Amino acid sequence: MIIGVGVDVVDLTRFERSVGRTPALRTRLFTEAERSLPLRSLAGRFAAKEALIKALGDSSHVTWLDMEIVSDGERNPSFLLHNAVASIAERRGITQIHLSMSHDAGIAIAYVVAEG
Repeated sequence: MIIGVGVDVVDLTRFERSVGRTPALRTRLFTEAERSLPLRSLAGRFAAKEALIKALGDSSHVTWLDMEIVSDGERNPSFLLHNAVASIAERRGITQIHLSMSHDAGIAIAYVVAEG
């Protein structure tokens, strides 16, 4: 059963400008493993984290570091959930999260389906 759906888009130019102006955003928004990725990939991950919050339907006590995007051996993205996000997912009965990300034509987009 689908419990929640979320989608988000990020303007790449605006995102790059924000990170350039405030370099601490990399530390605030992304886990250590994510930080070294190219900015377009980080923009996609930021969109994914926003989309996940929408799919969860709750952002109580959530930090950006509670959500980490990882890839399997075939570059398929998925989430590792920590702390508040893991608790929300468990409380809502979410057992699987599907994630799709892309970037093109100056935007990054992410789509999340939470299933339980």
